[in-house]
Amino acid sequence: MDSGLLLSDSLLRTAIIMLAAVMLDWVLGEPPLRWHPLVAFGRLVARLEQLLHGRRGEGARAQICAGSLGWLLLVMPPVLLAWGLSAVPLVGELAAVLGLYWALGHRSLSDHAQPVFRALQRGEEATAREHAARIVSRDAATMDIEKSTIESILENGNDAVFGALFWYAVAGLPGAVLFRLANTLDASWGYRSPRYLHFGRASARIDDALNWLPARLTALSYTLLGQTRVALRCWDTQAHACDSPNGGPVMAAGAGALGIRLGGPARYRGQWQQKPWLGLGPDPGAADIPRALRLVRSAVALWLLVLLAAGLLSALH
Repeated sequence: MDSGLLLSDSLLRTAIIMLAAVMLDWVLGEPPLRWHPLVAFGRLVARLEQLLHGRRGEGARAQICAGSLGWLLLVMPPVLLAWGLSAVPLVGELAAVLGLYWALGHRSLSDHAQPVFRALQRGEEATAREHAARIVSRDAATMDIEKSTIESILENGNDAVFGALFWYAVAGLPGAVLFRLANTLDASWGYRSPRYLHFGRASARIDDALNWLPARLTALSYTLLGQTRVALRCWDTQAHACDSPNGGPVMAAGAGALGIRLGGPARYRGQWQQKPWLGLGPDPGAADIPRALRLVRSAVALWLLVLLAAGLLSALH
Protein backbone atom coordinates (compact mmCIF):
# COMPACT_ATOMS: atom_id res chain seq x y z
CA MET A 1 0.00 0.00 0.00
CA ASP A 2 1.19 3.53 -0.80
CA SER A 3 2.96 5.14 2.18
CA GLY A 4 1.03 8.41 1.70
CA LEU A 5 -2.28 6.54 1.91
CA LEU A 6 -1.14 4.81 5.07
CA LEU A 7 -0.19 8.15 6.59
CA SER A 8 -3.50 9.78 5.68
CA ASP A 9 -5.49 6.82 7.05
CA SER A 10 -3.46 6.87 10.27
CA LEU A 11 -3.87 10.63 10.73
CA LEU A 12 -7.62 10.59 10.14
CA ARG A 13 -8.03 7.54 12.38
CA THR A 14 -6.08 9.30 15.14
CA ALA A 15 -8.25 12.41 14.83
CA ILE A 16 -11.50 10.41 14.93
CA ILE A 17 -10.39 8.43 18.00
CA MET A 18 -9.36 11.62 19.78
CA LEU A 19 -12.71 13.24 18.96
CA ALA A 20 -14.59 10.17 20.18
CA ALA A 21 -12.62 10.07 23.45
CA VAL A 22 -13.12 13.80 24.11
CA MET A 23 -16.85 13.47 23.45
CA LEU A 24 -17.07 10.43 25.71
CA ASP A 25 -15.25 12.29 28.46
CA TRP A 26 -17.53 15.30 28.12
CA VAL A 27 -20.72 13.21 28.17
CA LEU A 28 -19.76 10.76 30.93
CA GLY A 29 -17.19 12.65 32.96
CA GLU A 30 -14.79 10.71 35.14
CA PRO A 31 -15.53 7.00 35.55
CA PRO A 32 -16.87 5.91 38.96
CA LEU A 33 -14.02 5.55 41.41
CA ARG A 34 -14.43 1.78 41.68
CA TRP A 35 -13.93 1.50 37.90
CA HIS A 36 -11.29 4.17 37.43
CA PRO A 37 -7.92 2.65 36.47
CA LEU A 38 -6.05 5.49 38.16
CA VAL A 39 -7.62 4.62 41.51
CA ALA A 40 -6.24 1.08 41.30
CA PHE A 41 -2.95 2.52 40.04
CA GLY A 42 -2.83 4.82 43.07
CA ARG A 43 -3.13 1.85 45.40
CA LEU A 44 -0.25 0.16 43.59
CA VAL A 45 1.81 3.32 43.90
CA ALA A 46 1.27 3.47 47.66
CA ARG A 47 2.04 -0.23 48.10
CA LEU A 48 5.21 -0.16 46.01
CA GLU A 49 6.42 2.95 47.80
CA GLN A 50 6.14 1.07 51.09
CA LEU A 51 8.23 -1.76 49.68
CA LEU A 52 10.92 0.38 48.03
CA HIS A 53 11.08 3.42 50.26
CA GLY A 54 10.22 2.15 53.69
CA ARG A 55 13.67 2.22 55.24
CA ARG A 56 15.26 5.15 57.01
CA GLY A 57 18.78 6.27 56.48
CA GLU A 58 18.95 5.43 52.79
CA GLY A 59 21.51 7.41 50.86
CA ALA A 60 20.58 9.74 48.01
CA ARG A 61 21.81 7.35 45.31
CA ALA A 62 19.89 4.42 46.78
CA GLN A 63 16.72 6.50 46.95
CA ILE A 64 17.11 7.66 43.35
CA CYS A 65 17.61 4.07 42.20
CA ALA A 66 14.63 2.87 44.22
CA GLY A 67 12.39 5.60 42.80
CA SER A 68 13.57 4.88 39.27
CA LEU A 69 12.89 1.17 39.71
CA GLY A 70 9.46 1.95 41.09
CA TRP A 71 8.69 4.14 38.07
CA LEU A 72 9.67 1.36 35.66
CA LEU A 73 7.71 -1.32 37.52
CA LEU A 74 4.57 0.80 37.65
CA VAL A 75 4.60 2.41 34.20
CA MET A 76 6.13 -0.01 31.73
CA PRO A 77 3.76 -3.02 32.10
CA PRO A 78 0.62 -0.92 31.31
CA VAL A 79 2.43 0.75 28.41
CA LEU A 80 3.42 -2.63 26.98
CA LEU A 81 -0.15 -3.88 27.44
CA ALA A 82 -1.44 -0.82 25.59
CA TRP A 83 1.06 -1.48 22.80
CA GLY A 84 -0.13 -5.08 22.50
CA LEU A 85 -3.81 -4.13 22.44
CA SER A 86 -3.17 -1.48 19.80
CA ALA A 87 -1.98 -4.14 17.36
CA VAL A 88 -5.26 -6.10 17.50
CA PRO A 89 -7.80 -5.10 14.78
CA LEU A 90 -10.99 -3.49 16.13
CA VAL A 91 -9.93 -4.22 19.71
CA GLY A 92 -7.15 -1.69 19.22
CA GLU A 93 -9.57 1.07 18.20
CA LEU A 94 -11.94 0.35 21.09
CA ALA A 95 -9.05 0.21 23.56
CA ALA A 96 -7.72 3.49 22.18
CA VAL A 97 -11.02 5.33 22.68
CA LEU A 98 -11.52 3.94 26.19
CA GLY A 99 -7.88 4.39 27.17
CA LEU A 100 -7.73 7.99 26.01
CA TYR A 101 -11.08 8.68 27.70
CA TRP A 102 -9.66 7.36 31.00
CA ALA A 103 -6.54 9.49 30.49
CA LEU A 104 -8.51 12.71 29.97
CA GLY A 105 -9.91 15.00 32.62
CA HIS A 106 -11.54 17.75 30.55
CA ARG A 107 -15.05 17.39 31.93
CA SER A 108 -13.69 17.11 35.47
CA LEU A 109 -12.18 20.60 35.20
CA SER A 110 -15.67 21.98 34.79
CA ASP A 111 -17.18 19.63 37.36
CA HIS A 112 -14.74 20.90 40.00
CA ALA A 113 -14.63 24.58 39.06
CA GLN A 114 -18.30 25.27 38.40
CA PRO A 115 -19.37 24.64 42.03
CA VAL A 116 -16.83 27.25 43.11
CA PHE A 117 -18.28 29.76 40.65
CA ARG A 118 -21.89 29.02 41.61
CA ALA A 119 -21.14 29.38 45.33
CA LEU A 120 -19.42 32.72 44.72
CA GLN A 121 -22.40 33.87 42.67
CA ARG A 122 -24.64 33.09 45.64
CA GLY A 123 -22.30 34.93 48.00
CA GLU A 124 -21.42 31.71 49.85
CA GLU A 125 -17.70 32.26 50.33
CA ALA A 126 -17.23 29.43 52.84
CA THR A 127 -18.80 26.93 50.44
CA ALA A 128 -16.74 28.26 47.55
CA ARG A 129 -13.56 27.96 49.62
CA GLU A 130 -14.46 24.37 50.51
CA HIS A 131 -14.94 23.45 46.84
CA ALA A 132 -11.75 25.24 45.79
CA ALA A 133 -9.74 23.44 48.47
CA ARG A 134 -10.46 20.14 46.69
CA ILE A 135 -8.56 21.17 43.57
CA VAL A 136 -5.62 23.19 44.93
CA SER A 137 -2.77 22.36 47.28
CA ARG A 138 -2.46 25.70 49.08
CA ASP A 139 -3.92 26.38 52.52
CA ALA A 140 -7.66 26.87 52.17
CA ALA A 141 -8.06 29.46 54.93
CA THR A 142 -5.81 32.05 53.28
CA MET A 143 -6.10 31.35 49.58
CA ASP A 144 -7.57 33.72 47.02
CA ILE A 145 -10.49 31.59 45.82
CA GLU A 146 -10.88 32.97 42.30
CA LYS A 147 -7.17 33.14 41.61
CA SER A 148 -6.49 29.63 42.93
CA THR A 149 -9.36 28.11 40.94
CA ILE A 150 -8.30 29.73 37.67
CA GLU A 151 -4.67 28.71 38.16
CA SER A 152 -5.85 25.13 38.65
CA ILE A 153 -7.97 25.27 35.48
CA LEU A 154 -5.15 26.62 33.32
CA GLU A 155 -2.44 24.30 34.62
CA ASN A 156 -4.62 21.21 34.65
CA GLY A 157 -5.71 22.04 31.13
CA ASN A 158 -2.23 20.90 30.19
CA ASP A 159 -1.80 18.09 32.71
CA ALA A 160 -5.29 16.58 32.39
CA VAL A 161 -6.14 17.29 28.76
CA PHE A 162 -3.57 18.52 26.28
CA GLY A 163 -0.68 16.35 27.44
CA ALA A 164 -2.72 13.18 26.94
CA LEU A 165 -4.02 14.39 23.56
CA PHE A 166 -0.51 15.27 22.41
CA TRP A 167 1.03 11.95 23.37
CA TYR A 168 -1.86 10.02 21.86
CA ALA A 169 -1.34 11.91 18.59
CA VAL A 170 2.39 11.14 18.70
CA ALA A 171 2.46 7.55 19.96
CA GLY A 172 -1.11 6.25 20.07
CA LEU A 173 -2.53 4.52 23.14
CA PRO A 174 0.91 3.61 24.59
CA GLY A 175 1.81 7.31 24.47
CA ALA A 176 -1.37 8.41 26.26
CA VAL A 177 -0.92 5.71 28.92
CA LEU A 178 2.73 6.64 29.40
CA PHE A 179 1.89 10.30 29.87
CA ARG A 180 -1.03 9.78 32.23
CA LEU A 181 0.80 7.32 34.50
CA ALA A 182 3.98 9.40 34.52
CA ASN A 183 1.96 12.48 35.42
CA THR A 184 0.17 10.58 38.19
CA LEU A 185 3.49 9.40 39.62
CA ASP A 186 4.83 12.94 39.54
CA ALA A 187 1.77 14.04 41.53
CA SER A 188 2.49 11.27 44.05
CA TRP A 189 6.28 11.34 44.29
CA GLY A 190 7.53 14.46 42.51
CA TYR A 191 7.86 16.71 45.57
CA ARG A 192 10.88 18.49 46.96
CA SER A 193 10.09 17.40 50.49
CA PRO A 194 12.68 15.45 52.51
CA ARG A 195 10.87 12.17 51.82
CA TYR A 196 10.63 12.57 48.05
CA LEU A 197 13.56 14.83 47.16
CA HIS A 198 15.62 11.88 45.91
CA PHE A 199 13.09 9.06 45.71
CA GLY A 200 10.81 11.10 43.46
CA ARG A 201 13.53 12.65 41.31
CA ALA A 202 13.07 10.29 38.36
CA SER A 203 9.30 10.78 38.41
CA ALA A 204 9.66 14.56 38.44
CA ARG A 205 12.30 14.69 35.69
CA ILE A 206 10.44 12.29 33.40
CA ASP A 207 7.21 14.21 33.82
CA ASP A 208 9.02 17.47 33.02
CA ALA A 209 10.45 15.92 29.86
CA LEU A 210 7.12 14.47 28.70
CA ASN A 211 5.36 17.78 29.40
CA TRP A 212 7.88 20.10 27.76
CA LEU A 213 6.36 20.30 24.27
CA PRO A 214 2.68 19.81 25.25
CA ALA A 215 2.98 22.66 27.76
CA ARG A 216 4.28 25.03 25.11
CA LEU A 217 1.61 23.98 22.64
CA THR A 218 -0.97 24.57 25.38
CA ALA A 219 0.49 28.02 26.05
CA LEU A 220 0.42 28.76 22.31
CA SER A 221 -3.22 27.67 22.13
CA TYR A 222 -4.17 29.94 25.03
CA THR A 223 -2.26 32.76 23.34
CA LEU A 224 -4.03 32.39 19.99
CA LEU A 225 -7.49 32.23 21.56
CA GLY A 226 -7.21 35.15 23.98
CA GLN A 227 -5.49 38.52 24.14
CA THR A 228 -2.66 37.38 21.90
CA ARG A 229 -0.19 40.26 22.24
CA VAL A 230 -0.54 40.45 26.00
CA ALA A 231 -0.23 36.67 26.33
CA LEU A 232 2.93 36.59 24.21
CA ARG A 233 4.51 39.37 26.27
CA CYS A 234 3.64 37.66 29.55
CA TRP A 235 4.94 34.32 28.29
CA ASP A 236 8.20 35.92 27.18
CA THR A 237 8.85 38.01 30.29
CA GLN A 238 7.25 36.09 33.17
CA ALA A 239 7.37 32.34 32.51
CA HIS A 240 11.05 31.99 33.47
CA ALA A 241 10.33 33.25 37.00
CA CYS A 242 8.26 30.15 37.81
CA ASP A 243 9.81 27.16 39.53
CA SER A 244 8.07 24.83 37.10
CA PRO A 245 9.66 24.83 33.62
CA ASN A 246 6.33 23.81 32.10
CA GLY A 247 3.84 25.46 34.41
CA GLY A 248 5.45 28.86 33.78
CA PRO A 249 4.59 29.16 30.06
CA VAL A 250 1.11 27.71 30.57
CA MET A 251 0.19 29.99 33.47
CA ALA A 252 1.80 33.16 32.11
CA ALA A 253 0.25 32.76 28.66
CA GLY A 254 -3.12 31.77 30.10
CA ALA A 255 -3.25 34.72 32.49
CA GLY A 256 -2.20 37.09 29.71
CA ALA A 257 -4.78 35.64 27.34
CA LEU A 258 -7.51 36.25 29.92
CA GLY A 259 -6.23 39.74 30.76
CA ILE A 260 -5.95 39.06 34.49
CA ARG A 261 -3.22 38.78 37.12
CA LEU A 262 -2.42 35.48 38.80
CA GLY A 263 0.33 34.30 41.15
CA GLY A 264 1.66 36.27 44.10
CA PRO A 265 1.99 35.22 47.76
CA ALA A 266 0.41 31.88 48.69
CA ARG A 267 0.58 29.72 51.81
CA TYR A 268 1.38 26.01 51.62
CA ARG A 269 1.37 23.82 54.73
CA GLY A 270 1.53 26.88 56.95
CA GLN A 271 4.46 28.49 55.08
CA TRP A 272 4.07 31.58 52.91
CA GLN A 273 5.72 31.45 49.49
CA GLN A 274 6.27 34.41 47.19
CA LYS A 275 5.23 33.12 43.79
CA PRO A 276 5.84 35.35 40.75
CA TRP A 277 3.08 37.55 39.41
CA LEU A 278 1.75 36.28 36.10
CA GLY A 279 -0.42 37.95 33.50
CA LEU A 280 -1.41 41.57 33.13
CA GLY A 281 -4.57 43.21 34.38
CA PRO A 282 -6.79 43.20 37.47
CA ASP A 283 -7.06 40.38 39.97
CA PRO A 284 -9.64 37.85 38.78
CA GLY A 285 -13.26 37.88 39.83
CA ALA A 286 -15.82 35.10 39.95
CA ALA A 287 -16.85 35.72 36.32
CA ASP A 288 -13.31 34.87 35.18
CA ILE A 289 -13.72 31.24 36.27
CA PRO A 290 -16.11 30.34 33.41
CA ARG A 291 -13.91 32.44 31.08
CA ALA A 292 -10.95 30.22 31.96
CA LEU A 293 -13.04 27.10 31.35
CA ARG A 294 -14.11 28.47 27.96
CA LEU A 295 -10.48 29.13 27.06
CA VAL A 296 -9.61 25.48 27.73
CA ARG A 297 -12.67 24.23 25.81
CA SER A 298 -11.82 26.46 22.86
CA ALA A 299 -8.25 25.16 22.84
CA VAL A 300 -9.51 21.55 22.84
CA ALA A 301 -11.78 22.38 19.90
CA LEU A 302 -8.85 24.02 18.09
CA TRP A 303 -6.64 20.96 18.52
CA LEU A 304 -9.33 18.61 17.26
CA LEU A 305 -10.24 20.82 14.29
CA VAL A 306 -6.61 21.15 13.22
CA LEU A 307 -6.03 17.41 13.40
CA LEU A 308 -9.32 16.55 11.65
CA ALA A 309 -8.59 19.05 8.90
CA ALA A 310 -5.08 17.64 8.44
CA GLY A 311 -6.47 14.10 8.30
CA LEU A 312 -9.15 14.99 5.77
CA LEU A 313 -6.72 16.91 3.57
CA SER A 314 -4.29 13.97 3.63
CA ALA A 315 -7.09 11.56 2.73
CA LEU A 316 -8.13 13.70 -0.26
CA HIS A 317 -4.67 13.78 -1.78
